[in-house]
Amino acid sequence: MGKKLTVYLIDENDNGPRTIEIGNWSGKAFYSPRANLLQIIDRPEFSKPGVYILKSDPLDDSFNERIYIGEAEKISNRLKQHLKDADKDFKEVVAFISKDELLTKSHIKYIESRLVALAKEAKNSEIDNGNTPTESSLSEADISDMEYFINQIKFILPVVGYSFLVPNIYIRKNNNALETTTQESEYYAEGKNVKARLIETSEGFIILKGSIGRTETGESFSKSDEKLRHKLLETGIIKIEGEYFKFLEDATFSSLSAAANIIFGRSTSGPEAWKDRNGKTYKSIQEKNLTTAST
Repeated sequence: MGKKLTVYLIDENDNGPRTIEIGNWSGKAFYSPRANLLQIIDRPEFSKPGVYILKSDPLDDSFNERIYIGEAEKISNRLKQHLKDADKDFKEVVAFISKDELLTKSHIKYIESRLVALAKEAKNSEIDNGNTPTESSLSEADISDMEYFINQIKFILPVVGYSFLVPNIYIRKNNNALETTTQESEYYAEGKNVKARLIETSEGFIILKGSIGRTETGESFSKSDEKLRHKLLETGIIKIEGEYFKFLEDATFSSLSAAANIIFGRSTSGPEAWKDRNGKTYKSIQEKNLTTAST
């Protein structure tokens, strides 16, 4: 089932401040570049309790963004403080409030704590928060409401260009093992200092924990590949052990080739590099499936 998001451009500028709402959700999001923030900061909604996320340039080129997650009983006051703070050199901000005024200090502290924890778990962006804030003590019903609120935040963040909650690793739901996969959905890659196992899921292509890849890289290993491998090292997803590195966690890749490039240390055709238990390439299996489907 889909979701309807309503985006309203406050000043009719597609690069300017905007509001985002979801049908039948009591929350509301405000997004603004820093340069436009003073235009909207005195709106009545900013006098409410809420959470906000500041985005700035990363200190490490391996990441695309650096984020700071905060909460305030009156968001406008806190954001004005950040505007004056030389240490908070952010480029843009997104803030979330409740239209029905039911968010309390305990609620927003819970949301802040969960967002920081989820961001650190995703390992996809630099997190400016030093420690994960302590979660508020809420009733079971309130926790359910706040988790629903957080799920709506997850839908909105990519719409305004925030990716820090998109996992860089495969996160098992409810701490269960990976679902049992058929032989055809498991693929393998082997070579000198390479022995990796991969599965295909709705979240992407997952190189599984324990897989190893080649430390040495060739001339065809691109800067984007180097950036991705450095990020995997910085976030502790892989660890170098001499001539090879090992995956310490299940890692998500957007394509088979991206996954293959990382483990082989060179530009590689993923659909041909990854093979099933019988030695058939991913490419040949897909071609066979397409032929079968069309007959």
